[in-house]
Amino acid sequence: MMSAFIVVNLRGTINQNSSVKTTLHHLHLESRFRATIIPDTPISKGMLQTVKNHVAWTNADSSIIESLITTRGEKSNSIKYDADLAKEDGYTNIADLAKALSEAKINLSSISNLKPSFRLSPPKGGFRKSTRRMYAQGGTLGYNPDLPKLISNMI
Repeated sequence: MMSAFIVVNLRGTINQNSSVKTTLHHLHLESRFRATIIPDTPISKGMLQTVKNHVAWTNADSSIIESLITTRGEKSNSIKYDADLAKEDGYTNIADLAKALSEAKINLSSISNLKPSFRLSPPKGGFRKSTRRMYAQGGTLGYNPDLPKLISNMI
């Protein structure tokens, strides 16, 4: 069974390498504090290794995805994503959609009524660790198992 990753861009866009900019564009993470959900494939792992100094990621959990979709999901800048739009996309409710995304059965870009990224706010209470260091060095970047708590503070 495949799984998925939740990826959050934590760094700005100034002075980025062109390969990093291109990869962030393909991940739909062009600006700071954007989040997306990608499948766990060798291609996406390679993309994450390219941008590991700019993003944090963790394994996707359906409860986190459901809260992201209900609070920050958008069809357009003025229309929020709700259960009616989920029914138009072929799902009974947002929980079923979140479960399908966490199991990587579908991609965010394949959902017609949902934007492929979520706009998050800066975390309430600030960052507890450095946003310039990798998780293994005491920071927040790279693979971060503590990212769900940070995302809940950003929602």
